[in-house]
Amino acid sequence: MKTIKLTKPERQKLITDKLKEYPALRVSELSQDIGVSTETIRRDLDELESLGLISRTYGGAAPAITKEPSFKQREMVNVKQYEIIARATCHYINDGEVLAIGSSVTTLQVAVRLAAEKRDLTVFTDSYAIASALSSNPTFKVHVCPGLYNDNENCVFGPESINYFSNIYVNKAILGATGLNQIGVSNVDLEIGETYKAMARCASETIIVADSSKISKNAVSLFLPWNQISRLIIDKPPFDEELTVGLKHGKVDVTIATESSWSF
Repeated sequence: MKTIKLTKPERQKLITDKLKEYPALRVSELSQDIGVSTETIRRDLDELESLGLISRTYGGAAPAITKEPSFKQREMVNVKQYEIIARATCHYINDGEVLAIGSSVTTLQVAVRLAAEKRDLTVFTDSYAIASALSSNPTFKVHVCPGLYNDNENCVFGPESINYFSNIYVNKAILGATGLNQIGVSNVDLEIGETYKAMARCASETIIVADSSKISKNAVSLFLPWNQISRLIIDKPPFDEELTVGLKHGKVDVTIATESSWSF
């Protein structure tokens, strides 16, 4: 039986599709599966990496790792989406609740909106910017956890932060994300991801707030699987098929935040 030879675009699409199912692939395995030389596979992987579609590993490839601009740079883009998501998030927060809010550009906008709309919240955060935004409401009690300061992400992190949240109980944790994929939610920084994980552990409910640019992206720290998340609030539907499957398996409630209304 004659083997059908794939074109380069077909080969490269097959490689990226496989990396949605497997955490890593080896050159030798791809060569055998696709029926081309290892040199051809290496050239394909190098080209896919240059396009930002995969990450090269020793002897193979892995899904692309997302790198984010600094916190200050991210504040300047997608501002309207952040505000819309923040307004929708406030719908799920009651006066008098106790919250943990992790540092992100989206959660900062949530904090601004909470300060304008809610009363008598107690909030624990790893972010000085979020603490400052919340403190404009005199009915709030705001606590900043200890830890090492990360200037790029404008937050604290580390063992002190993790231990701090291990001794706290909150009604809801509100966290941002670098990437949303079929498995769960990831963050660009491994140690900060561990702090977010500690925040989620101390909460009865965890709410992820993220704009649609995060769909199908992967970052180094997969800090929460979908089955540990109560709700995702996002500005557009998660059109990615794998992400939709993951959300359904995790039984995650999804809120699509729009300028005029919310869909539940």
